[in-house]
Amino acid sequence: METRSRKRAWLRILAIFAHPDDEIFCAGGTLARHAAGGAEVMVVSATQGEAGQIRDANVATRRTLGRVRAEELQRSCERLGVQQAICLDYGDGRLQDNDPLPLTRHLTQIIRSFRPDVVITFGPDGAYGHPDHVTISELATRAFHLAGDAERFPEQLEEGLSPHTPGRLYYSFFPRSRRLLADQLVKWLVEIEQEFDGTIEFAYALLLFAEEAAMLGYSSDDVHVQWFPKGFYIVEQGEPATKLYLILSGQAEAIKEEADGTLHVQAQIGPGQFFGETGLAYHQPRSAHVVASEDTTCMILSPDAPSGFEGRGADAALTGDDAGDLPEEGIETGATTKIDVSAFVEQKVAALSTYRTQFPLEPDMFPMPMLRQVFSYEYFVRAYPPLELESSLFSMSEMLSRR
Repeated sequence: METRSRKRAWLRILAIFAHPDDEIFCAGGTLARHAAGGAEVMVVSATQGEAGQIRDANVATRRTLGRVRAEELQRSCERLGVQQAICLDYGDGRLQDNDPLPLTRHLTQIIRSFRPDVVITFGPDGAYGHPDHVTISELATRAFHLAGDAERFPEQLEEGLSPHTPGRLYYSFFPRSRRLLADQLVKWLVEIEQEFDGTIEFAYALLLFAEEAAMLGYSSDDVHVQWFPKGFYIVEQGEPATKLYLILSGQAEAIKEEADGTLHVQAQIGPGQFFGETGLAYHQPRSAHVVASEDTTCMILSPDAPSGFEGRGADAALTGDDAGDLPEEGIETGATTKIDVSAFVEQKVAALSTYRTQFPLEPDMFPMPMLRQVFSYEYFVRAYPPLELESSLFSMSEMLSRR
């Protein structure tokens, strides 16, 4: 309820998601941008994320994961400049099975108390079909509309709250980008002055980052992990360059084959090191063989998923299409609102790094140009009031100024 002691911000934004860390991928830059501009921002997570991964055993156990992720949410919001964060406990992985009424009532109470101008949540598809995401989209939308109805949850009005209908409801939207993360990595690798020699921590963080970027549509790379036994030709000299490799474990040798069949070992390649970038950067065939000198596991980034009929060797005819040459137009199709958050990418990555349980990475692990290429824009669909899709894209604050 509004009081005289509480100064009314020029804009109030309420973000409602299912799990801690959803706020970053769905709207992290947008929340940071508007908070920096004077908006009052609140993030609500419906669950503590206790059914999530534990990717750093030094940080949490299954018993403590929910509490730790709730704490990570608070730190993430601090990095983003978000003033308020609420972590509810409605059961990670069980939202769709629970009685929807208690959570709907709780979200309605939060809307009536905070009185936002804008509510952001997942779209009906839950970004990629996650049941909790789909459910929180439905319940947040329901609460958005019920909060303005004085006949719903009247006990809240008796406690001093009053009906409130926010001005806008936005769904986070993830256009399927045709950009390739591999292209950005290749550009960075060939531009740095000395050969990159990463750590196993870097390799693991990049794997998680690449998988998340591909799943949410920030990039269109196929990301997979493959094991190669000792003696396997991972790449062959002369064959087309279509993939970027990062060794996760094991060792490999780069071997140059002369015209007379003589073989020369040129380099040893180990965990945290890339290979294959030169051929991709300059559109040239592979300049050497890369052979596993012991059992080796690689992360592989490629334009397309591997098939069972790709040929090998310099004369191979079936090597897959190079999707990196496809145009990028149309990636915004379906969005009504596009937010330029390029100035807040560092904050977004810093917030992501607070989630040690899910993403054990350091903010400076990756090249900032690559991160800006991936994270500089966030997209939304305005669900209320309806807006024609062909309309121009505006920021949320611009949309509000038009009402």
